[in-house]
Amino acid sequence: MVPDQQLLFLSLCTLISVLVFLYVWFSTRTTGKNLPPSPRKLPIIGNLHQVNQDPHVALRSLSQKYGPVMQLHFGSVPVLVVSSADAAKEIMKTHDLAFANRPDSTIWSRIFYKGKDVAFAPYTEYWRQVKSICVLQLLSTKRVRSFHNVREQEVGLLVEHIRDSGSDIVNLSDLTYTLLSNVVSRIALGKKYTNSTGDGEENSFRELFQNIAQLIGYFSFSDYIPWLYWIDSLSGLKGRVEKAANEIDAFLEGVIRDHSTALSNGASSDDLLKTLLEIQKQDSDSAFSIDNDSIKGVILNMYFDGTDSTSAVLEWTMAALIKHPDIMYKLKNEVREIGRGKSRINGDDLEQMPYLRAVIKESMRLYTPVPLLVAREAMQDVKVMGYDIKAGTQVLINAWAIATDPAVWDNPEKFIPERFLNSPLDYKGLHFEFIPFGAGRRGCPGIQYAMAINELALANLVHVFDFALPDGKKFEDLDMASETGMTVHKKSPLLVIATPRI
Repeated sequence: MVPDQQLLFLSLCTLISVLVFLYVWFSTRTTGKNLPPSPRKLPIIGNLHQVNQDPHVALRSLSQKYGPVMQLHFGSVPVLVVSSADAAKEIMKTHDLAFANRPDSTIWSRIFYKGKDVAFAPYTEYWRQVKSICVLQLLSTKRVRSFHNVREQEVGLLVEHIRDSGSDIVNLSDLTYTLLSNVVSRIALGKKYTNSTGDGEENSFRELFQNIAQLIGYFSFSDYIPWLYWIDSLSGLKGRVEKAANEIDAFLEGVIRDHSTALSNGASSDDLLKTLLEIQKQDSDSAFSIDNDSIKGVILNMYFDGTDSTSAVLEWTMAALIKHPDIMYKLKNEVREIGRGKSRINGDDLEQMPYLRAVIKESMRLYTPVPLLVAREAMQDVKVMGYDIKAGTQVLINAWAIATDPAVWDNPEKFIPERFLNSPLDYKGLHFEFIPFGAGRRGCPGIQYAMAINELALANLVHVFDFALPDGKKFEDLDMASETGMTVHKKSPLLVIATPRI
């Protein structure tokens, strides 16, 4: 090595050493604040290497070592991870307003019209107004009850489709998704865009929405390590997001255009899209107004909330019942006693089925559909469980870790619906040891909608059919492995033989 090269090499080594020293010093120096415990982080990526393909499982393991309130760094972004009911209560009740914001997300912003939806939108007056519209026009108790005919008709079609399958193998994962898609399509858009056969345009529609559901759970480098933004392009993620966003926008533009034309021609409907179009027309000159992007963002949100996570609950519940035939037997006895002499279970019958409600609660506890609640962001400096949390910190609440915490639940890894019988514990955001729908301002507003359709579908499935696994497989051998994503579904589809008994 010539002298000039040696000098250059030594200079580079010295520079790198200084930079590493400064990084370590700045990242470990005390600030006089009481920060949450944190595992050591690596330069540039922080703690990202410690979050694997099942983030809720990896984060629970870390919390068992570092505590139920810990701070990680995803790239340059501080992330508070909450894994206890007490800490979740502080986030979603005591300091609910301070944590009411959503963090910036390149993927969420691109797909959901730059925050013009409900679930992923930042905390603003716009968000409050739009959420109010959704709650009043689609998700209130009165409105949910008014859609009982839609639910009962679609569940009836599901039952008939399974009955017509005869002794063929039935894919319950596909059918439950289609059921929920059909219901929310009729309620939100005024017509169905999928059918039980899943072919043609309907299949393309479903694939598009399932692709988006997968994308919104992905990690974007540009959000956490901005100067590595190019990795999203290199990996193909940016291209996939752009393609999906353009396709869904074209679809929703067509839906709005067709709806507007039909209404102009005097057609009658009672769906959310009609309501949004009327509000847009009435409020165009007011301080609060909604444009087409707002309508598309809200409709897209309602579809996901009403289809992806809701169908996951029904899928996991049916799988858990099939895997535990003793529990299935108890549920059948309850449902069939109430439904004696009837070909179908209706909404009024559900009030007399406490064990059915306990089964669904236990399913959501053990197989939490969205195990990591949608991230929040601190809007101001605040203390949580005595720790100092600075503004801009993202917050991940591990609802699944809380729901399987052995300090709160006996035999937390076992499926025991009886734990919810004669118990005040509910899923409405008042009991922080059980928060499958979240809580506080950013809790899911569609609880009543989701539970109404899932209870009705489950009751009718166990009332009409007996289930067996294909190829003579034993119930206990049913694979319960999960597929990673924001919403957790079964990794392998739930395939069954359904035998009608009535």
